[in-house]
Amino acid sequence: MVQYNFKKMTVVPSGKDFIDIILSRTQRQTPTVVHKGSAIDRVRKFYTRKVKYTQTNFHEKLSTIIDEFPRLDDIHPFYGDLLHVLYNKDHYKLALGQINTARNLTSKIAKDYVKLLKYGDSLYRCKSLKVAALGRMCTVIKRIGPSLAYLEQIRQHMARLPSIDPNTRTILICGYPNVGKSSFINKITRADVDVQPYAFTTKSLFVGHTDYKFLRYQVIDTPGILDRPFEDRNIIEMCSITALAHLRAAVLFFLDISGSCGYTIAQQAALFHSIKSLVMNKPLIIVCNKTDLQPLEGISEEDMKLVTEMKAEAMKTLIGQGGEATNDDGVLLTMSTLTEEGVISVKNAACERLLNQRVELKMKSKKINDCLNRFHVAMPKPRDQKERPPCIPLAVLEAKAKQAAEKEMRTTEKDLENENGGAGVYSASLKKNYILANDEWKEDIMPEILDGHNVFDFVDPDILDRLEELKREEGIRQAELDDDVEMGGMELIPEEQETLAEIRKKKSLLIQQHRIKKSTAESRPTVPRKFDKDREFTTKRMGRQLSELGIDPSMAINRARSRSLSRRGRKRERSVDKGDTEGGGVMDMDVDTPNKKLRSMSRPRSRSRSRPPTDVVPGDGFKDSDQKSKALDKARKSVKNRTKNARRGEADRVIPNLKPRHLFSGKRSNGKTQRR
Repeated sequence: MVQYNFKKMTVVPSGKDFIDIILSRTQRQTPTVVHKGSAIDRVRKFYTRKVKYTQTNFHEKLSTIIDEFPRLDDIHPFYGDLLHVLYNKDHYKLALGQINTARNLTSKIAKDYVKLLKYGDSLYRCKSLKVAALGRMCTVIKRIGPSLAYLEQIRQHMARLPSIDPNTRTILICGYPNVGKSSFINKITRADVDVQPYAFTTKSLFVGHTDYKFLRYQVIDTPGILDRPFEDRNIIEMCSITALAHLRAAVLFFLDISGSCGYTIAQQAALFHSIKSLVMNKPLIIVCNKTDLQPLEGISEEDMKLVTEMKAEAMKTLIGQGGEATNDDGVLLTMSTLTEEGVISVKNAACERLLNQRVELKMKSKKINDCLNRFHVAMPKPRDQKERPPCIPLAVLEAKAKQAAEKEMRTTEKDLENENGGAGVYSASLKKNYILANDEWKEDIMPEILDGHNVFDFVDPDILDRLEELKREEGIRQAELDDDVEMGGMELIPEEQETLAEIRKKKSLLIQQHRIKKSTAESRPTVPRKFDKDREFTTKRMGRQLSELGIDPSMAINRARSRSLSRRGRKRERSVDKGDTEGGGVMDMDVDTPNKKLRSMSRPRSRSRSRPPTDVVPGDGFKDSDQKSKALDKARKSVKNRTKNARRGEADRVIPNLKPRHLFSGKRSNGKTQRR
């Protein structure tokens, strides 16, 4: 498992985006309304909450950045030096230090302004303190904008770094540029490193993985190294130097004996001797590549002497640190990545050397004693020539034999299928496991539709019991109904029947009196017609009773008749002029108008005479009725369009939403769309 994964680091926002994120979150997550009339304690708490929430968000964001970026002093030395080579350790620490300082400053600003807010005496002062606090925090973030941008670039570059585990089994490939390192890693792993016929094609570390003896090995392809002083090497070369110095790996030093890479064997030997101090404690293998162009035996004596010297140096790492080698196999190997000759043997030799070294180091460590004490392999030795077979109880043997016999005797569906024609011919019966009263019924054909009805709808094992329940319930209800009919009054004696009739009559009278009290005298007659069915309450009867009392009934009768006429609808007729009804107007008529006719033409007192809408009233501002009627017509026409469009007035500028969003947005299902 990779210990360092830089791909999961959170994105570092720029200074402006940082401020926008925090302030918008404060606006969304805290209350937004406080009134002038609120208590001062509530106003202080309102703005204190905003200041504290903003400071908390700033603190969390900045803490996330500081915690996720690796600390160069705490991580593996390989990654520490690699990050120093790529990004300059001083600049990196300075940027993180500025982020840490900004975090402390925001906390201090919030603490100071929370103290000041406790003594705010008005809403305006509390708001001003809040604005000042948020403004100072944002100013601090603006000042670290370049550091945030620098860290974001580092984060993006670190996310593109290969995932290298410094503690796992590793094979490291190094050498001059264009000697066949990338071709070798492409052959033994699934890596796809670019291969070109010019130098420095590989500009960074590339990682691939291969298997040997069921163990996973990571193979690292390093950029080419030139033989020059340490101070003159560039960043690309320093990546290789860092890997050689800090990774505990088997080192393959590639040697191009054909010279097609552009560097002689002498130059490559000088490079080997300059970096051998970095690889002396690691398994070292010298690989002579491109033997398809130049075999190892065909090189000159001077070059062979240089190769021999390199082999002698590599043999010192065969057993351990500075040990004497007893077998030179696997120290100097030849291969050709073009023809793939010797590629697998080089891989196997490197993996075997690395595995032996790791086992040897573990055996020399102090922890091995704790591990060895836990294991003990006992190898029994025979004490005589007597055979002692295992003793198995007879009951166990019988149970095993019985189980085997049952297994052989049991016929499975697979056996039946093979006996009856195989798959596609044999059809297993699902009815043979039915639990029925008679096994002969299992294969009976059950009709699904009978007389136009679904048989399954009528299958009910308890249908007879339910029918009996229904019959009993129906009998009980019929008996209750008969009892109610008997109690209807047929069994009462005559005296009880008369008492019941009086009670009912008294009840109806009480209801009538209640309804009369509810109605007003002006809106309803004293005795409504629907209650006077026998025509007992008439004007004649009233006149007779008043005459008996010695009162003139004519005025009361006339008043009752006039009220009844005013309530009944009259036929619309030409009204008589007021002037005609006064003085001698009536005397000029050729025919005498009867009193009944005059009464029907008269208006009730409760209704005043209506004025036509075109009559001019003083103060209207019109000259005459014609001018008023024209003005009313124009007003009617002016509001016609407005009322047609359902406008509330001239100031109504509402544009109705003819396509509501909830009906015309989103995916449309497969159902009906008539509502749209």
